[in-house]
Amino acid sequence: MDQLAPTSANSSPLTPLGFLERTATVYGDRRSVVYNRTVYTWSDTHRRCLRLASALSSLGISRGDVVSVLSPNVPAMYEMHFGVPMSGAVLNTVNLRLDARTISILLRHSESKLVFVDVASVPLLDEAFRLFPATVPCPRVVVIEDAYEELPPAPSSALTYEKLIEMGDPEFRWVGPQSEWDPMVLNYTSGTTSSPKGVVHCHRGLFLVVLSSLMDWSVPLNPTYLWTLPMFHANGWSFPWGVAAAGGTNICLRRFDAAAVYAAIETHRVTHLCGAPVVLNMIANATDSARRPLPGPVHILTAGAPPPAAVLHRTEAIGFTVSHGYGLTETAGLVVSCAWKGGPWDRLPASERARLKARQGVRTLPMAAVDVIDDATGQSVNRDGETMGEVVLRGGCLMLGYLKDPETTAKAMRADGWFYTGDVGVMHADGYLEIKDRSKDVIISGGENLSSVEVESILYGHPAVNEAAVVARPDDFWGETPCAFVSLKEGATVASPPPTEAELIAWCRERMPRYMVPKTVVFTADLPKTSTGKIQKFVLREMAKKMGAASSARPSRM
Repeated sequence: MDQLAPTSANSSPLTPLGFLERTATVYGDRRSVVYNRTVYTWSDTHRRCLRLASALSSLGISRGDVVSVLSPNVPAMYEMHFGVPMSGAVLNTVNLRLDARTISILLRHSESKLVFVDVASVPLLDEAFRLFPATVPCPRVVVIEDAYEELPPAPSSALTYEKLIEMGDPEFRWVGPQSEWDPMVLNYTSGTTSSPKGVVHCHRGLFLVVLSSLMDWSVPLNPTYLWTLPMFHANGWSFPWGVAAAGGTNICLRRFDAAAVYAAIETHRVTHLCGAPVVLNMIANATDSARRPLPGPVHILTAGAPPPAAVLHRTEAIGFTVSHGYGLTETAGLVVSCAWKGGPWDRLPASERARLKARQGVRTLPMAAVDVIDDATGQSVNRDGETMGEVVLRGGCLMLGYLKDPETTAKAMRADGWFYTGDVGVMHADGYLEIKDRSKDVIISGGENLSSVEVESILYGHPAVNEAAVVARPDDFWGETPCAFVSLKEGATVASPPPTEAELIAWCRERMPRYMVPKTVVFTADLPKTSTGKIQKFVLREMAKKMGAASSARPSRM
């Protein structure tokens, strides 16, 4: 056996790009992408992606070049997840809701050679280009027009996306990776806790996370997938490639609210969608006029922030089936899943089922290990569901590293073989992980480490609360105390008197230890969020600091 070794026949580089060709062969006549009245089949999408790759090559884009895109969830955005890397280039999906300064920094840091820009974002890109130093050339621009939007068309001299597609060869022999470790995508972190970092993923890692996600979520062949999750957010958790692998149909929405989601589900008989807990909350709290009957089972995969058990319960009570996972930009998708055990779990009360489902869960198949480490000792914490530590990961879906930042890469991917996430969690006795907070969001009150997520979960259980976020407020005696920012449900102030600060504090006091109870409640119409729906706690922390230190008499602590 010592003489056996890999050969060219058994060691082709793993890449998710090959999913498209297979699906075009098997499901060529099936719908691939639907956007308003535009409908493509998988044969159409395959040819269009080859044309795109061919045209990019003719423009001088070559292996390893970065190609960026600022676009909502429209067909062009979907096609670029195949067409750009099929030219050998590295795809960089930019958050189109960022400000011009940040976009300018990201484009320069990535050394982007070409930018696809949605016609509505052209002024934003122009502003970003004006911030380039005179000595730095701006990338070439291709405008994505939209016949369904009342926006000024691109100048006749401009190179548009459809013109570029027409330039390409539908028989183009696409550029595969020389090694499965070749970079395929570049994604920037949200920057909610620090400056954005350029996360580089290879073909191999994306291949693994795609197949793992389909299997873990039990996605059948030919699903109908609704795009509520932005494709610019960690490549839509890698589901652009996943839907292709399953021969599904992509329902694209440029923008949406609760009414649009329900209408799309009914019209297209949607079976699957992904979204952060804010999307679940929007669906669960939709008005009666916005809701439509579900045409059949609709599966929602949620991640991005720990979902409150109350929100999970309300969403499933409507008829949705919710699955929960955990991942980061650095993992390309979900690498921890709250795998449902069935049996005894199915017979539990609904509230208890929701509590179990709110946990992040266990590692997915491509991951070698997941653990919670005590920072002081470097050892695993007790599996008691209470002792907190930092969540660490090891496995095949992790990034190659941060672009041009070896110091930060080494700090996150350490010599002990773990990737340190910066998330604080506990490990339960059954081996299931539960995230408690980001390390910067833990509140230290009187020497006690307090999870803001736990307090928020209780607040979400109040019938009038729409959203809640808890941060630290300085306190003269305790050092820090919990400060809750709360928005109320639509109609909560009309149907009955809205709850007061004292009433919400009393509600919490009945349901949690006294030291965890918010000492301050601030009512607000909306909570500040990132473009991917995460509540911007750093903004709320600054607001709490500006309130000044609370003066607490020394109460009893329970």
